[in-house]
Amino acid sequence: MPGGSPEKRVRLIVFIATMGAIGFGYDTGVISGALPFLTLPQSEGGLALTPLLEGIVTSSLVFGAALGAVVGGRLADGIGRRRSLLLLAAIFVIGSVGTALAPTVTVMVIFRIVLGLAVGGASTVVPIFIGEVAPPDKRDRLVSQNELMIVTGQLLAYTFNAIIAAVSDSHGTWRIMLMICAIPPVLLFAGMLFAPESPRWLAANGQQKRAWRVLRLLRPRPQAAKEVKAITASIEIVKDEPKASWRDLRVRWIRRVVLIGVGLGAVLQLSGVNSVMYFAPTILRESGLGTQASLVATIGNGVIAVIAVLIGIKSLTRLPRRRMLTIGLSGIVSAHLLLGLAFLLPTSFARSMLILALMMVFLFFIQSMVAVVYWLMMSELFPLRIRGFAAGIAICMQWVFNGAVALLFPSLLDAIGGTTFFIFAAVNVLSLIFVLTVVPETYGRSLEQIEQDLQRTE
Repeated sequence: MPGGSPEKRVRLIVFIATMGAIGFGYDTGVISGALPFLTLPQSEGGLALTPLLEGIVTSSLVFGAALGAVVGGRLADGIGRRRSLLLLAAIFVIGSVGTALAPTVTVMVIFRIVLGLAVGGASTVVPIFIGEVAPPDKRDRLVSQNELMIVTGQLLAYTFNAIIAAVSDSHGTWRIMLMICAIPPVLLFAGMLFAPESPRWLAANGQQKRAWRVLRLLRPRPQAAKEVKAITASIEIVKDEPKASWRDLRVRWIRRVVLIGVGLGAVLQLSGVNSVMYFAPTILRESGLGTQASLVATIGNGVIAVIAVLIGIKSLTRLPRRRMLTIGLSGIVSAHLLLGLAFLLPTSFARSMLILALMMVFLFFIQSMVAVVYWLMMSELFPLRIRGFAAGIAICMQWVFNGAVALLFPSLLDAIGGTTFFIFAAVNVLSLIFVLTVVPETYGRSLEQIEQDLQRTE
């Protein structure tokens, strides 16, 4: 690690790790601009995608990510957070190049699944790694940079999509869009070569001296000593227990925590966030805009998402997690109801602009109040001994919910139009009830305190 203060070293490590989040964001956002060109006939450079094939191509990455989340969690527990990220970066590059060069729909789907393995793995490992290297009083802000980088990656994808579509007149427009996906994982791999391992993983695997050395790099000496004591005490409690496995779910409080994590994934994805992030140009074309105008307008969604996450990161230091989720879901329900009503208006440019504005309102609430809390809680909820395993299960299910939305949304929008948003509104009312009755509060507690609190609730 380079010199500088412990705080600067932590920030540098977080920046390096979040290259995985930028790759995650770019890979999930780029497909929205590629789809209009992929639907063209093969004679015009496309792959002749139907609405069903659009859903399959889009969701193939997402279902690959579901598997990647579980595998990534197991890898993180087994070989460490750092080495897992190095391996995932290599898979990212293979998947990115494969999708860009795909000659057929079948090959495209295969490499989208490979890319999904890396995206899902990164979605599990990156927040865990950041949560474990961050000081307790800065954990919420630093972990939430993961979400900021995800939406930044999506904004970059929307921007490059619009520029490439405007300047390229070749049949390979979508291939250029997809090839750019390889850049963030190359940066992630290069940076992680110089980053240290998580001190908590080292301590949990009997490497206390290395853990102490890493903490000395990342904390002032008094704080490092205090954290070592807390981590050691937490490990002592479970040192004779076996490694994480499915048997752990027989323990009532662990099973409850994992199910809460799964439920939070449903809250995030069944909000409909990725119906907008993946299919914004498709929605806007349905409203009456042309392809190029839809791609340019989608940049606005990306800008709003980045601004919203910045506001959300600020809010995390001031507002309890449950309150943020409640405010966010209330706004989401309202936005979906208004979107459904907007689609009932006569087709016009004004209607298209109203739908775009309402999508931005929806994105503001989901990104500022729900998404930032979700990714932070994935690094907070689970006990150290099974953190990677449990987070992998929860984030896997988040990707399954994501995939279901990605698979069904194009066909739903094609069949029932704006009525789709009324369905989302009803689902989000159920999510609000779940948050109010089940989700625990983690605001203002260290990881070790959260673990103790959750055990005591049983």
